[in-house]
Amino acid sequence: MTDDHKPPKLSDIPAFADYIAKDWDVPDRTPPVVPGAAEAAAAHRLRLAAALPGRTVVVSAGRAPVRSNDTAYGFRPGSDFFWLTGCVAEDAVAVVRDGDAVVYLPVPAYPGEPGFFADAAHGELWVGAAPGLGEWSAALGVEVRPLADFDGTVSTDEDLARTLAELRMIKDAWEIGQLREAVDRTVEGFAAVLAEIPAAIAGAGERWLQGTFDRYARAYGNGPGYATIVGSGPHAPTLHWVSCDGPVLPDELLLLDMGVEVRSHYTADVTRTFPASGTFSPAQRQVHDLVERAHRAALAQAAPGHRFTDFHHAAMEVIAHGLDDWGMLPVSVDEALSERGQHHRRYLICGIGHHLGLDVHDCAKAAPEAYHGALIEPGMVFTVEPGLYFHAHDQTVPPELRGIGVRIEDDLLVTADGTEVLSAALPLSASDLENWP
Repeated sequence: MTDDHKPPKLSDIPAFADYIAKDWDVPDRTPPVVPGAAEAAAAHRLRLAAALPGRTVVVSAGRAPVRSNDTAYGFRPGSDFFWLTGCVAEDAVAVVRDGDAVVYLPVPAYPGEPGFFADAAHGELWVGAAPGLGEWSAALGVEVRPLADFDGTVSTDEDLARTLAELRMIKDAWEIGQLREAVDRTVEGFAAVLAEIPAAIAGAGERWLQGTFDRYARAYGNGPGYATIVGSGPHAPTLHWVSCDGPVLPDELLLLDMGVEVRSHYTADVTRTFPASGTFSPAQRQVHDLVERAHRAALAQAAPGHRFTDFHHAAMEVIAHGLDDWGMLPVSVDEALSERGQHHRRYLICGIGHHLGLDVHDCAKAAPEAYHGALIEPGMVFTVEPGLYFHAHDQTVPPELRGIGVRIEDDLLVTADGTEVLSAALPLSASDLENWP
């Protein structure tokens, strides 16, 4: 039985194949390499060679996951692959040894080849102007070969992942510049979102504000560095409120956790909590003021030579004392802060800081002793983000505080003599937030 209604394959029609092969100019096939990325990657490879001398390392860019059938989600290269190559090509593989690299790439299909019109993954008629291997080699400063020539395997290597995570904890000057740009763009995105609060209150809701930031991030970077969080009123205490499908309530707090990922894939991660009306109520200010005190205590401990966990403990001590003052601890402050207690963590279940870089939770595969047990060093970039999350259905919370969620998050760069708050353009105090921008 044949399907007489199925159209013939175009590649089986000689006249068509001959006609579509002709009369094409050469498009601009400049590889999309961010300025400075190739040079930074070369320096990163030397750092890896010093950490793993004589070892051959294989890393892959990965590919976009399938959404359904023949449609896929957007592609983003694996962070380790990009850190070592500066390349953003899908399905690429890099073999790295002693500071040198060979990158294997799928070969694009140009006019005159059947794949030009028949290969939806690599045909230039489908994907647009596609750099050739020579263009990629010149842009990256490494040897580039066809992916078909790669005869190795790419497998999970926990030791390599740990080593790369720990190397990536210290950012170089180029990376710091990318993070500065990401934070600056994020601050601008906050201002764009605040301007849309009246429209959100009028009925467009949380998703209008989420879409506002995501549109800004897409216009001035790759997009958001993680799923944008917009939580109004009782949604604000939910740590990862990414559905953003509720209304924006005019008399409630609005928690905004947002970050722009710039073209180089480095991302910011900043949080502020604003009153949607423009003015904090006494109860809202009470909670915000306690979180602000915890935040400032943490910032004071986030300095070179301190342990990475010091700022966490400093913030938690302020939170525990504050909750005790409000009569919300069932035990003493000392017992709550002990390893056997932690009662205050009911209202702050998460940690209050993490490394930041190519991933929003950067360097997560580092060994615990190299992450939480490490001393803070110049070149580290991380967040400080204490909060208080009083769920509307939590009966241990005084009624006037239920449904209030507050988080303050800044991005910090460690310098030789202290720290620089990269997100300092966003105010901290309740009074300043009421008057910004």
